[in-house]
Amino acid sequence: MKNKLSEGHKMWLSVMAVFLIYATVSLLFEDYDRRFLNTFSQASDWHLLLFSLLVMSGLGFLLFRYARRMDERISREQAEKENTMRRELTQNIAHELKTPTASILGYTETLLENPTLSDEVRQQFIERTHSQAQRLTALLQDITTLNKMDYAPERLRQERVDLSLLVADIVSETALAIRQRQMVLHNLLPQDIIVRGDSSLLYSIFRNLVDNAISYAGAGTVIEISAQRAADLWLFTFRDNGIGIPEEHLPRIFERFYRIDKGRSRDMGGTGLGLAIVKNAVLLHGGHITVTSPAGGGLTFEFTLPSLV
Repeated sequence: MKNKLSEGHKMWLSVMAVFLIYATVSLLFEDYDRRFLNTFSQASDWHLLLFSLLVMSGLGFLLFRYARRMDERISREQAEKENTMRRELTQNIAHELKTPTASILGYTETLLENPTLSDEVRQQFIERTHSQAQRLTALLQDITTLNKMDYAPERLRQERVDLSLLVADIVSETALAIRQRQMVLHNLLPQDIIVRGDSSLLYSIFRNLVDNAISYAGAGTVIEISAQRAADLWLFTFRDNGIGIPEEHLPRIFERFYRIDKGRSRDMGGTGLGLAIVKNAVLLHGGHITVTSPAGGGLTFEFTLPSLV
């Protein structure tokens, strides 16, 4: 695979091309109106051409050195930024894994060291251990999904996906949780919304949005999913009338492990990666996503996905 030109080399080639065109036009056209083309009839013309080539070569050498240094600086800055992000991500992952792991160890140690516990207490500890194991599994699955999108996007499947059917399945899967939270979910999607993409990531987009609303929007919330066709894409709207979030947090809610209320979020079982998966999955499918908090409360997510041509 051929390497793409760096920004520095693009700048150098652009400047050199402009200079070469200008020098050629200036030398070949004798008058300032640029109307009459004349060949070089005098030695001074050739001397001028040689001088221009020397100047151009010197300028090109200086620009090339500057472009190379600019590329090196950009590469260093990008490497430092990536290293910082990796360190922060590693620290966040270690921190998130620590809580369920410590809980599982604590519960199992208690069970092992106290064989005389009553059946009722033992059952409670087993259920809590299972709950923390489920949380740990969900976190690892989300990390795997993000790594797949970050480091192997070329492996994503491109297949025909019926989003109307996919969302209907999600509505059925989350019906019990919706009822337990006394919520209402209105699926207003038209029939036969067909897109091309990775079905598992497309599922993650809608499932994470629904799960996020169930966890954080508040009891009694009404959730609505709708879509409309616009040229060669679908515009989806996912809104709820729940408690919403403060305006200052909106620009950061797609960040990995970002939590508005860390303690409260962990208690509700979130991994802190759901909305990051949503955004990355939308972007990988060629769409874009925005979030707003209307004056009346709640959250509104709007995102696009290309329709199947």
